Amino acid sequence: MLQTLRFLTFIVFPLVIISACSTIASDVPFVYEIDIDQGNVIDQSMVNQLRPEMTKRQVIYILGSPLLVDPFSTNRWDYIYSQQPGKEDRTQQRISLFFLEDSLVHVGGDLTPESNPAPAPSTEMTIEAPKRELDKTLYEIIVGWFTFDA
Repeated sequence: MLQTLRFLTFIVFPLVIISACSTIASDVPFVYEIDIDQGNVIDQSMVNQLRPEMTKRQVIYILGSPLLVDPFSTNRWDYIYSQQPGKEDRTQQRISLFFLEDSLVHVGGDLTPESNPAPAPSTEMTIEAPKRELDKTLYEIIVGWFTFDA
């Protein structure tokens, strides 16, 4: 009895504790693994909106706050997005933006703007119609039908 207790205490119990910390059960079928997204979500359509000489505020409006700002040079912003869906391998996309003072100068990294021109200026025209001068408003006319002046 005493030998069995010692066996359990010194052999089996430590093995159970150690196995709980191992990755033996990492490939168990039918176990759900969550998708892990980290960083700023960036895609090609967002990067295509970037234009030279955009201000930092305009870039933040399109891409959000940068994940990394170089402490030695505030003229470089880095956006990193990594995604690991379930049991698949992790993918990472990186984009670096370079500014000269407050305007965007260069875009580098995995995603770069496609060579599409800036949208053409609108050809629509705004016309202002003159205001109509009315003696009474519609509400005043309707209320006047149901009130009696004594």
